[in-house]
Amino acid sequence: MQYANVTQQLSVCPQISVDDLEAIKATGFKSIICNRPDGEGADQPTFAEIEAKASSLGLSCVYQPVVSGKVTQQDAITFEANLQKLEGPVFAYCRTGTRSITLWAMTATKTLSYEDILCMSQKAGYDLSGVVRRLKNGGETPSDHADHSHAVVIVGAGAGGVAVASSLKSRCPDLDIAIVEPNEVHYYQPGWTLVGGGVFNANDTVRTVASVIPNNVKWIKAGVAAFAPKENMIVVDGCRTIKYEHLVVCPGIKLDWNKVEGLSESLGENGVTSNYRFDLAPYTWELVKNLKKGKAVFTQPPMPIKCAGAPQKAMYMSCDHWFKEGVLNDINVEFYNTGAVLFGVKEYVPALMEYVKKYHATLNFEHQLVKVDGKAKVASFKKVADPDAPLVETEFDMLHAVPPQSPPDFIKVSPLVDGTGWIDVDQSTLQHKSFENIFALGDAINAPNAKTAAAARMQAPVVANNLLYERGVQTDKAIYNGYGSCPLTVERGKVILAEFGYGGKILNSMPTWVLDGTKPSRLAWYLKEKLLPPIYWEGMLKGREWLAKPETQHANK
Repeated sequence: MQYANVTQQLSVCPQISVDDLEAIKATGFKSIICNRPDGEGADQPTFAEIEAKASSLGLSCVYQPVVSGKVTQQDAITFEANLQKLEGPVFAYCRTGTRSITLWAMTATKTLSYEDILCMSQKAGYDLSGVVRRLKNGGETPSDHADHSHAVVIVGAGAGGVAVASSLKSRCPDLDIAIVEPNEVHYYQPGWTLVGGGVFNANDTVRTVASVIPNNVKWIKAGVAAFAPKENMIVVDGCRTIKYEHLVVCPGIKLDWNKVEGLSESLGENGVTSNYRFDLAPYTWELVKNLKKGKAVFTQPPMPIKCAGAPQKAMYMSCDHWFKEGVLNDINVEFYNTGAVLFGVKEYVPALMEYVKKYHATLNFEHQLVKVDGKAKVASFKKVADPDAPLVETEFDMLHAVPPQSPPDFIKVSPLVDGTGWIDVDQSTLQHKSFENIFALGDAINAPNAKTAAAARMQAPVVANNLLYERGVQTDKAIYNGYGSCPLTVERGKVILAEFGYGGKILNSMPTWVLDGTKPSRLAWYLKEKLLPPIYWEGMLKGREWLAKPETQHANK
């Protein structure tokens, strides 16, 4: 934890953890302001978790979430009021600290000159030159100024962003590329199911962003604030601007923990966990190892979500451990799915149902988790077909909860989205429907494919090819067929390898005589445990398109 002093009353800091709070208290801070909305990052504790620990230490806490890049004058006025009413010194944080110090700067003009604000922010380690330009311009970011300018700008250094950058470099080594990414850590999220199942160590699923960004690709460490596609420009934290010739958008997905009442306050204790968060997947394994009898409840939220098979994979891996430990008969296993079917591609359901029967799991379809009482250990569900009916309540000893999911906030409010908030792309070319020099891939697009890392692995070469086609480098357009893969870990040592494309069409990577994905397979487990991690780190992220060469078709401009 590295915080920066702005004034005697205020210090700002990037995202903190619950474990940082005792040090914050010991340093002499009296109050905390959180300016980061819950669910922005896969390793981000909720405000409820921070507040619970802070309150136990006697620290006052205020939640004033601000969407990245959407800092308004009213937000600044509210922040100023919080500073005045809270006992100081005050500790404010967001993803990087930029939103917090920007909020301060926007009202500091009452008593300080622009030069003083710039000087104080620079001493704190933040460049607010863009904020000052905005303030001087009547609150609007000037579009005639660019802090950075690149041929290709990629938003997001997750699986899709790094893979696209590498695929572009492999085709056009001299291409000028920049990646915009505020986080310093890159996660192999498909591994978290195996962390929760006691197979992987969580530390094996994480590397630094700096280590995965390709050589000769510039890393702009900032969060995107806004898109101005008509000006070929994006605005990042601190009101800085970046001009581009072509833009690739792959920001991932938001986990909406707060859409389930009480879930944020319950995570990480009282038996409530989720493999969808890096720091909670190890807790899942602790709960599984320690549960000898009682009730285990697993949930799946409304679609779309990333890796739609992950909620039930958590159940299968847990049940397999209990089965092998000889305690499964003393554990009541229930799976509550908001949807009406176990899996969206019917060919894989029969094999999955065999494991449901083996583990004596009860399936409850069209039941959506809406409330969690962690202390009472009670989960409440609404009936999708009859939302006015009384909630269905069930007690639990272990609850694996998967939150509803949506596009990131800064995407939902952008001009790039369709009416539902997802980035509006052509599902075959992944080119934006309204802006020809913009492409998108990954979890935030509106194409009807499974939101998996395997999908991004296939999408990245398509985007790279088609972007270069638009630049006159490639002669053919590439076509994405909707491929996605979901290795359903039904037991330790066996996987049902679901591979399919648009419309649920089966798209096997290997002949069925080698690997029949509709049946549990040890070869598929070996693929999941041993081969997919190096394929991800050393193949996909390095631009090596193993089994991912895109289909192309000749196109006349």
